[in-house]
Amino acid sequence: MSTPLPSFAASATYGDAPGPVLVEPETRRLDGAVREVYVPPFAPPVRHGSLADLPFDNAAAAPGSVVLGRRAADGRWADVTAAEFAEQVLALAKGLISEGLAPGDRIAVMARTTYEWTLLDFAAWAAGLVTVPIYPTSSLFQIRWILHDSGAVALATETTAQAAALGPDLDRLPDLKRLWIIEQGHVERLAELGAEVPDAEIGVRRGMLSPSTLATLIYTSGTTGRPKGCALTHGNFFAEVDNAIELLYPVFKAEAKDEEPSILLFLPMSHVFGRMVAVACVRARVRLGHAPSLKPDELLPDLAAFRPTCLLTIPYMLEKVFNTARAKAESGGRATVFDRAESVAVRYGEALEARQTGAGGGPGRALRTARAFYDPLVYRRIRSAMGGRVRYAICGGSPLGRRLAAFYAGAGIEIFEGYGLTETTAAVTVTPPLKPRLGTVGWPLPGTRLRIAVDGEILVSGEQVLHGYWDPAAGGVVSAAPDGWFATGDLGALDDEGYLTITGRKKEMLITAGGSSVAPAPLEDWLRSHPLISQCLVVGDRRPYVCALFTLDPDGITHWRRMNGKHPVPPELLVDDEDLHAVLQRAVDEANKLVSRPESIRRFAVLPHDFTEYAGHLTPSMKLRRDVIMRDFADVVEGLYRTG
Repeated sequence: MSTPLPSFAASATYGDAPGPVLVEPETRRLDGAVREVYVPPFAPPVRHGSLADLPFDNAAAAPGSVVLGRRAADGRWADVTAAEFAEQVLALAKGLISEGLAPGDRIAVMARTTYEWTLLDFAAWAAGLVTVPIYPTSSLFQIRWILHDSGAVALATETTAQAAALGPDLDRLPDLKRLWIIEQGHVERLAELGAEVPDAEIGVRRGMLSPSTLATLIYTSGTTGRPKGCALTHGNFFAEVDNAIELLYPVFKAEAKDEEPSILLFLPMSHVFGRMVAVACVRARVRLGHAPSLKPDELLPDLAAFRPTCLLTIPYMLEKVFNTARAKAESGGRATVFDRAESVAVRYGEALEARQTGAGGGPGRALRTARAFYDPLVYRRIRSAMGGRVRYAICGGSPLGRRLAAFYAGAGIEIFEGYGLTETTAAVTVTPPLKPRLGTVGWPLPGTRLRIAVDGEILVSGEQVLHGYWDPAAGGVVSAAPDGWFATGDLGALDDEGYLTITGRKKEMLITAGGSSVAPAPLEDWLRSHPLISQCLVVGDRRPYVCALFTLDPDGITHWRRMNGKHPVPPELLVDDEDLHAVLQRAVDEANKLVSRPESIRRFAVLPHDFTEYAGHLTPSMKLRRDVIMRDFADVVEGLYRTG
């Protein structure tokens, strides 16, 4: 796994002026190809203290600075200063102690993305506890397993219904002693109960913590079997967020006094991606807001009111914004204008990339004029839908695609793509702001070393890599990388300058009956960007050829029916519509240009309903559960391979 490689090549450092400096990665080659890449850390390692110190350090350094926004019942946002947040953390931490929780105890939190989530996180750390996130959408089996495996002694749920659903199972969880419900005001009640606990007790408990202390157990959603608890320390988070803050300086550091950075978090806090960014915002004193819903009619008002400068998102949402804007333009008779604006934005984004990478001079006068012309017609409308002030988006989960990344850059929203896992405290690689390469997931996060194994698997080494998996039977944490390299299970390739491209999942590689290896991810990502396609699953393992299952995007299909004079029909009838199949076949033909003939999709089927997390077809982070889909739609798959 850790094959010896030649020595690192010397790397260049650019920029003599004060401010951000571009540090190119060091690379190693084997057989003429780059096989290993390393970027030195941008931030010094933290050797003392813990995440529990952050609210109190902020209050001491800048008590009046606004660090969070809290949405009131009437929908308005109220600022929370560093001093106020530290006071709330202190009071809640004392409340947790008053309830008998001891250092090292695990406390589970099952809630959507809310202010109380972040408050509970830091209060638990201040009390010397370990937080265990649980997705609100988890099944009872998953919830029971996480509570049992982690040995959680307390659980905070967002709603009464979540707590009630556990009813009969509570007797089967002997370790669980406390149950609190956020919507019933139990967080506020806890703060009141801790009034008699001396403030000094929090100081004592914080003093017991160090970077090597366990901070959280995050259970991977996985695709099969029981979830595994990833044991992440305070030091793992420091290594991740400190280097991310320095690298992504446009996101976390104000470039002008009248443009203080802010982030509205709407991805799940139960996922490491959301938790990492929340910690980074507190660390950098960037105003952080929480939005509990991804439904457009609930999220859009939050975006308009909070007006963030950066969004944390996934490709699916950026694709949805683009496709919705295109559909609205077509409905209003402005499809040609939108398509021309798209072309201009893509060319503008690519010209910006060329200038930053030294491959060109940047947008010319004609292109700048065209972009200025289309800005009020198209680009400003897209930015307005995101709150009006968004200039950056951090995107992860799956590849976004070069064209869409270039479009958003040209429209005035710079996309920082990243790749990472729960086991690596989120990001392993990130787009470098000073030298982006569209269509890749960037260079290693500073302080990270990345290697491509002989079979194409991505291996990672760095201070943000977890110490191991939680295993109560083994007495605690079992190492996940005994040789210093964590095997991600993902497949990737490095170009000559060290940029990483994700090519698929090792376990998801399809081997056709003819022996051809097929990585489904590139085809799936390309087809999913089509406005009529919501999800795509490529199949063909041990089969004579490759096929695909499609689900339909509700908004896209509604718009397509209206534009083509189609009467509304039940989904089960629409899946056999010849005109629809002709449109999808053209999309498949375009996607097949990405791959060789043995890898191309020969046939496809349209499913009557979308894949959902509720049905078990998607993980909470919107990844496909292939085994469940293949089981539930086995008859459809078999039909694709029947002759005649």
